[in-house]
This record gives sequence, C-alpha cells and structure tokens, in this order.
Amino acid sequence: MKIPTTLKHKPVIVSEDYDKIDGRDINSDAKGLSIGLAQWNDRGKVDVSAKVWRYTGEKWSRQSEEMPLHRVIDLAILVCRTKQYFREAYRYEKLYDENQPEIDRIALQGGAMNVSVCTDNQMIDEDIKLVQQALAKDDELMGERLARLAGILREMGY
Repeated sequence: MKIPTTLKHKPVIVSEDYDKIDGRDINSDAKGLSIGLAQWNDRGKVDVSAKVWRYTGEKWSRQSEEMPLHRVIDLAILVCRTKQYFREAYRYEKLYDENQPEIDRIALQGGAMNVSVCTDNQMIDEDIKLVQQALAKDDELMGERLARLAGILREMGY
C-alpha cells in the first residue's frame, strides 16, 4: 500500500507493504514505515522522525505513530537490554530480584537510561512471566531482525 505524502509527516525514505512482514500479524494494520520530516516541524525548524503508518481498511488511522529517530533507537536499546535480561532471569524465583529491581543504567547524553523491573505494577509477578513467555515465543522472529540490525551496525562501523 502506498504511504500518503499529503499529510503532515512528509515521508522521504519508505518501506511500503510492511504489513506483509509485520511479525506474526498477517492482517496487520501497519501498512508502512517511513523516515521523513516530522509533522511537528515549525517554520525554520526541521526534525526528522520515523512513522508507523496504520490503515483501518477505510482511512489512515489516528493510531499511526511518529517518533523522533533518537527515541526509535532508545526503544531498540530497551528491547535489546530486556532480551538480554531475560536470558539470566531464570536465576530468580520470581524472574527478578525484589530487593534490587534495577537491571541497568545505560549511559546516554551525560545521563543514563535507567532500566528496571516495574515493581509498581501490582500484577508484576504474573506479567513478568507473560513477557518472558512472549519473548521466548518470538525469539526466532526477533532474532532474525536483531541479526540484520547487528550486521548493518557493523557495516556502519559501530
């Protein structure tokens, strides 16, 4: 499906027909991905953003998401650190240390991205098991994408 070019986000680099490869969802409403000029740009200010284009079957959805590129990368960092955490989480009876829920502090921009188990979640003991199971179920699906990302990052010199 063609990504619209008449809306506020102005696509420059696109991946159309994304719904054909959107994980396990063969009927995905995520029809495309794009990198382009952000919809929140003001006169004289130019930000680049990534967008997931969702289509309901009748119109482009308000649930389409647009994010600054650094936030997309931050989410990728969080996904990777989460997967890495669950490789060793079996060591804890509840899959986390109740006395030390912090997983990591990842240095960024003179500060840090804190990564921890959300112990404020009243259902954390059940929810963490569900997340572990879902990540295990999707390991091959995510592993392929992470391997591609790792290869591209190596090609780029990272």
